[in-house]
Amino acid sequence: MPLRILLALAFAALLLAQVLFLPALSGAMAEDSPELAYLRWPTLVVAVLGLGCVQVVIVCTWKLLTLVEDDRIFSEASMVWVDAIVGAIAVAWLLLFGTFVWSLVGVGLPGPPVVLLLVLVAVAVLGLLVVVMRALLRQATTLRTDMEAVI
Repeated sequence: MPLRILLALAFAALLLAQVLFLPALSGAMAEDSPELAYLRWPTLVVAVLGLGCVQVVIVCTWKLLTLVEDDRIFSEASMVWVDAIVGAIAVAWLLLFGTFVWSLVGVGLPGPPVVLLLVLVAVAVLGLLVVVMRALLRQATTLRTDMEAVI
């Protein structure tokens, strides 16, 4: 139950950020730096989509918790949710990669590309970890199915 409360709070906080804080922040950025005002909407779209990827992971984790509670985690139903998590991480990585490439070409400062590169590597490692865990879940599902057939 505490994990579900934490997931719900995280989802609500991300939704609040998408609806209220990010638009206000991008508007303030456009006012403070008129020479960068053209970046307001692209930055806002990428940020909202990135947070949307995190929200997809939260929803999928919630569904996986439900499968654990129902003792159905070792079934094909769980693979759908794990695949969605992998997809959300892949989309987030592509958004970051696009931002990284743009920062190399457009910004000209060394700081943002270095930070984005570190985040890219971290998201790639997270994605690979989920893929490995997916393979382990697949093996455990197969073993459970085989054991049920024997019993």
